[in-house]
Amino acid sequence: MDAIQQLTSGLDTIWVVLTAAMILLMEGGFALLEAGFVRQKNAVSIIMKVFVDIAFGALIFYFVGFGLMYGRDAGGFIGTSGFFMGGDLTHIQLSISHETYWLFQCAFVIAVISIVSGAVAERVNFRAYILYTIAMTSLIYPIAGHWVWAVNGWLGKLGMVDFAGSAVIHALGGFSALAAATIIGPRIGKFSANGSANIVPPSNLPLASVGAFILWFGWFGFNSGSTLSATNSSIGHIAVTTMLAAAAGSATCILFTMMRYRKADPPMVINGALAGLVGITAGCAFVSDVAAILIGAICGIAMVYATELLEARGIDDPVGAFPVHGVSGSIGTLAVGLCAQPNAIKEGTAGLLYGGGFELLGVQALGLAIIGIWGFVLTWGALKVINRITPLRVSRDEEMVGLDVGIHGVPAYSQEEGFIDIGQLKGGK
Repeated sequence: MDAIQQLTSGLDTIWVVLTAAMILLMEGGFALLEAGFVRQKNAVSIIMKVFVDIAFGALIFYFVGFGLMYGRDAGGFIGTSGFFMGGDLTHIQLSISHETYWLFQCAFVIAVISIVSGAVAERVNFRAYILYTIAMTSLIYPIAGHWVWAVNGWLGKLGMVDFAGSAVIHALGGFSALAAATIIGPRIGKFSANGSANIVPPSNLPLASVGAFILWFGWFGFNSGSTLSATNSSIGHIAVTTMLAAAAGSATCILFTMMRYRKADPPMVINGALAGLVGITAGCAFVSDVAAILIGAICGIAMVYATELLEARGIDDPVGAFPVHGVSGSIGTLAVGLCAQPNAIKEGTAGLLYGGGFELLGVQALGLAIIGIWGFVLTWGALKVINRITPLRVSRDEEMVGLDVGIHGVPAYSQEEGFIDIGQLKGGK
């Protein structure tokens, strides 16, 4: 390797490690966002699930997930090498090491499971959540990711494009979250006997806002880092489209909720920014600045309607995981087929609005449908199996007292000075 190659490899390694760290910091954003959206008595349970995401997600992806996702291909459907980062990985030809590549992809898989976490907040059994995390990071996400991102993945070979994961990460996580929220059922008291939804006030919107800002920051690593190269000339454009889409999503929600509810709705505004970020993730390198603004705005409005639709159907999603990730991820995936600029993806390819015909849009729609169905069905099946091993949902008493005390034996905030009977909190008789 000559001096130029060594320098390039070194710069790319630094870039990928730093952006992987930015993505990992998003877990702090998820923790604060979800803890702020749920009630005070369930804040610790949110933090504990985030630690499960990181700890179990990283280990299982190292043991199994990376091999299934990026290992040597078997018919375009599954990887067969790379378990424990061993075996044949020579087909992965990058300027960075395989370990560096694993680190970046590990940050992605942790984000996927965190999407589902919010949808089952305040009522999921902690043991069941650990088992589901293992299922998602070892099987559900890696196989879907292989289809699109592996060297010979069958959806990728058909021409599906998903630069940083609107479909592979967000739509998959969103539809998995929808299945989880449906199968576990709503929180006690969320819906009245006549089916009308009751408002469950968030415990700390400033905390949720800080979480959203951290996610917004980390998203620059999420999208720009997916170049896997510090010298890629598109990094600046990717960062700009990311910023514009997020701003458009949030601004649209401010104006839209002012018209619809006569007040700017803070949770909707927070989720509007995230919806714009999710929507631009697939096409951030391929669409124009104006298209990014339109994508963000559409995702913001669609998120509001999707949130209302879920409540009308009796589905309880405390943080809006499906509206933000499932709906916006779907819009962003299809937007590539509509708005990809000529030759931005490859020579001779363009979105429908640029005269590229329906081919790319059709492939995007096919891939989106398959990934969404895969996430929903596999999550449904996994949770049914897990429920036979350990109850999927906490008891009524545990839910009423709160998961912090009922499951973890400690409150998030001390309300008064004095001592706590640890034996009682931890289930002593």
